[in-house]
Amino acid sequence: MSITANRRQELIGEYKQGEKDTGSPEVQVALLSERIVNLTEHLKTHAKDFHSRRGLLILVGRRRSLLDYVKRKDVARYEALIQRLGLRR
Repeated sequence: MSITANRRQELIGEYKQGEKDTGSPEVQVALLSERIVNLTEHLKTHAKDFHSRRGLLILVGRRRSLLDYVKRKDVARYEALIQRLGLRR
């Protein structure tokens, strides 16, 4: 259910803005998106796991606020990010 260390480093390397960047909104959104995909797959097989469902909704809300922040700061970065991640909206 969680992200492996290797996958985490791949995502950071793919979405980082600078050399030592690990906390930019793009990286955070990419990591949250990976966790959301993993939890969604988990919930497909465990439909009655309401604790994990609540966690999923919290992650989706956190990703939405980060995306709103990026959109406020720079619309072009926002458009590029949702295009790369394949998100709707």
